[in-house]
Amino acid sequence: MFKFLLVEDDITLFDELKERLEGWSYDVYGITDFSRVLQEFTAINPDLVIIDIQLPKFDGFHWCRMIRAHSNVPILFLSSRDHPTDMVMAMQLGADDFIQKPFHTDVLIAKIQAILRRVYNYNSEQLLLKTWCDATVDYQQNTVTNHLGSVELTKNELFILKKLIEQKNRIVSREDLIKSLWDDERFVSDNTLTVNVNRLRKKLDELSLGRCIETKVGQGYIAVEEEHPV
Repeated sequence: MFKFLLVEDDITLFDELKERLEGWSYDVYGITDFSRVLQEFTAINPDLVIIDIQLPKFDGFHWCRMIRAHSNVPILFLSSRDHPTDMVMAMQLGADDFIQKPFHTDVLIAKIQAILRRVYNYNSEQLLLKTWCDATVDYQQNTVTNHLGSVELTKNELFILKKLIEQKNRIVSREDLIKSLWDDERFVSDNTLTVNVNRLRKKLDELSLGRCIETKVGQGYIAVEEEHPV
């Protein structure tokens, strides 16, 4: 499992990114003392550093220089600053990529996976496998598999399941799912979403996983980590 050091002083953003990245089975560590980033980096020894430019004490450029003096670990910059010189500076200091805020977390994950494949020669197929409720979700083959067998999902069903798993144990509203599907150019209505969720749950029932997708009336859906007893 890859370890990430997320150097971000915005607590809300840190918590959101930590949850999303841990949903992809990455270990995410934060900074407790922004005057000791290098020491904490050394103690954690991460496989990837994700760092903001604007930080307390010293900026991200300073810590990039310090880290680069000791390690070739990949570094990904985040920044709300939009001046081209910031990106140029980051790359000149040895950063591997740069994302401007605000950004979609799917873009961040795609960039992270690209870095991991490039730096660690990590099998891209492994990055497309997700373990959930003792089942394996294969985002490449559109399948869910456990000891009872395997079911094949449509693109919409897989997309919905992926979105729910990314926010596991948290309610995802119907509006957010519809918006995500529309943004992904899958044009769905409220009724179409209901049909797809029902079909998804029916297929998961074949693997005794149907109850791992719960409906929260008036709110949305939630992918629970473990199946509840009857």
